[in-house]
Amino acid sequence: MPTPAGPAGDAIRLDRVGKAFTLDDGARVDALVDISLSIGQGEFVALIGPSGCGKSTVLRLIAALEAPSEGRVSVEGRAPDELSRAHRLGVAFQDHALLPWLTVSGNVGLPFRLAGRPVDRARVASLLGLVGLAGFEQARPKQLSGGMRQRASIARALALSPDVLLLDEPFGALDAVTRRRLNIELQRIWSEQRITTLLVTHAVDEAIFLADRVVVMSGRPGRILRTLEVPFARPRGPEVMRTPEFHRLVDELTLLLEPEGAA
Repeated sequence: MPTPAGPAGDAIRLDRVGKAFTLDDGARVDALVDISLSIGQGEFVALIGPSGCGKSTVLRLIAALEAPSEGRVSVEGRAPDELSRAHRLGVAFQDHALLPWLTVSGNVGLPFRLAGRPVDRARVASLLGLVGLAGFEQARPKQLSGGMRQRASIARALALSPDVLLLDEPFGALDAVTRRRLNIELQRIWSEQRITTLLVTHAVDEAIFLADRVVVMSGRPGRILRTLEVPFARPRGPEVMRTPEFHRLVDELTLLLEPEGAA
């Protein structure tokens, strides 16, 4: 059964989606089974689940990087590849994928060039300010910390003012302190932009802190186990993560991720 749409209507919808892969030996592997999910306009949804559950596959289906084996995926009522060709999807992965020979400014401006448009230098400068990289416009990726590179990656994903932002473990490779700091930054950035966002993460605390709703998936084949409406008002400061209710919800969702029969 689909989860409820946001108040302004659906931006993303998956209807009874399945995804299967065929291995080299001909064996079939079901990655996703009967996934139904709707994400409202301007909503921030986090997708969590155990490793290998197919949560990144869900994101790749929405990003038009994979096609479903069953069911239908739509973004703003259209096929995801239509939005992708129109450069209306912003995507950032755990690997920042910045081009080492370009400056930070050049990397953030790259989507304009790929779309065949003149680089909007005012937009690039505004985004670098938004993600806290003003003053680093001419730096190369190797001169930045890991956290700064991920900030640049998110700025690049926002360059063309996309309708939907897709984040696949963007802070997964960072240390805990940097990750928490960037969670606070991402919440601020999202609050200013209010772009429909899907975050894939394995960090339960990150999901609860950032999202309006947290969707929990089962182990492979991935199914939706539960959807949690996050009860904390926005804007959220780091003090939210110190409350008993926050810790209760982290414990509750963490238990759902444990393998059946675990002690």
